[in-house]
Amino acid sequence: MSETTVPVPDRTPTVEELNAYRGALPERMGIEVLEATPERVVARMPVEGNTQPYGILHGGASVVLAETVGSIGSALHAGPQSKISVGLDINATHHRAARSGWVTAVAVPVTLGGTVTCYDVTLSDDEGRRTCTARITCLLRAQPPGA
Repeated sequence: MSETTVPVPDRTPTVEELNAYRGALPERMGIEVLEATPERVVARMPVEGNTQPYGILHGGASVVLAETVGSIGSALHAGPQSKISVGLDINATHHRAARSGWVTAVAVPVTLGGTVTCYDVTLSDDEGRRTCTARITCLLRAQPPGA
């Protein structure tokens, strides 16, 4: 198994197991999962190391964090079945800049279907001010053979 292949457990993974996965973009971004259920996923990411040339949090980094929490929720909803969750659509509105500290994302479901999930994601800075609002839609599809 390559380091970019995610093993599909036969049960719901723990937060520790989600954070232990190495070699993926969330690791490079410094994302830490704090809470994870299909009904609510919380993670945080440092601003430092994820900035654009003006020294503020890069908008793309916010989208990576939003997609991470939404995708985790969707995958947990799919459960330890033969389905995987893949992103169909994501959009984000950036409300204010973050220059230091951490941003925290909270994803809650809009809908949890058998083939499609959708999550609203709110990102906030250390003072609790909203920095970004996103929505992610994922498709639950059959797991590819050999995965």
